[in-house]
Amino acid sequence: MKQQPQQAEWSADEARWQAVVNRDDTADGEFVYAVKTTGIYCAPSCPSRQPNRENVVFFENAEQAEAQGYRPCKRCRQGRMSRQHQHTQQVELACRLLENSDKTPTLSQLATEVGLSAYHFHRIFKSLTGLTPRAYAVAKRKQRVRDNLSQTVSVTSALLEAGYASNGNFYASSPASLGMTPSAYRAGGRGMAVWFAVGRCSLGDILVAESPRGICAILLGDNPQALVESLQNSFPHAQLLGNDAEFEQRIAVVVGFVDGEQPALALPLDIRGTAFQQRVWQALRAIPQGETLSYAAVAEKIGSPKAVRAVAGACAANLLAVAIPCHRVVKSSGNISGYRWGVARKKRLLEKERANTASES
Repeated sequence: MKQQPQQAEWSADEARWQAVVNRDDTADGEFVYAVKTTGIYCAPSCPSRQPNRENVVFFENAEQAEAQGYRPCKRCRQGRMSRQHQHTQQVELACRLLENSDKTPTLSQLATEVGLSAYHFHRIFKSLTGLTPRAYAVAKRKQRVRDNLSQTVSVTSALLEAGYASNGNFYASSPASLGMTPSAYRAGGRGMAVWFAVGRCSLGDILVAESPRGICAILLGDNPQALVESLQNSFPHAQLLGNDAEFEQRIAVVVGFVDGEQPALALPLDIRGTAFQQRVWQALRAIPQGETLSYAAVAEKIGSPKAVRAVAGACAANLLAVAIPCHRVVKSSGNISGYRWGVARKKRLLEKERANTASES
């Protein structure tokens, strides 16, 4: 039976009303709704109080609503753009300004450029990127140093081209930002020694690697050769040194920690990662043994509640199994998933930790 025009219009309006009830931002741009009692029109995702259905009329676009005498809502960007989309565009603009400026703009300058107050801009930027504007600018500047070091013959030139007025401050922080001195980085890490050994633990094969700064990798798996290849990929230009009797004795310390025979790893760690990753990893190390947090809870803890996916990415990038306990992060439902060394190992680690905690209480 062919649907009558009036029935089709009613059906379309009911679908639109459902989008308004759900504040569906995917419907933004498809239509606007106007409220007869206020004379204002809004986007479907508008966060304003929901009107009564009998007071709502729908229009194809903002122009039609204004032609009927309705005024645009200021909360939802005049019915043309969702607030979330607006914030995303503003942060993207700020990121471009930070990436392309020779001199880092101040917080006030950035906020003025994107049309926000300094307070709200700082909060929104950190929520969407996981970093403050200053931390983002520092990370990008250091990335330019990495890029320049791979292309220039002069370390000083690389630092100056990246925007550093002098090399003193950068050299003071270079081991943390590059994992080595600028000269060693420019040489691709050649000459930097990394000792490693492969052994067995209760979770299968284990590879432990150590740089002059501390333990830089604890890898788990079922294939020793695959673990060695993973280490090579992580440190492609370093001098990997195996078959060292003294270091092989030290692997027992790490195995004892992984197997739960020791409550803490009494060895220094060489933790390498971006500023955001290091914030996530620091939060993971604060999770007590036998307990778990969701990815969303970790994002909240580091002050970036919307960076849930980025938190999951930082967990996946962790090279220090158990020492940085990414196995203690689970889904919001409590389900166990997403572990670099296999979900089965994640479950076994959590079961073992809970058993240890229960026996101590």
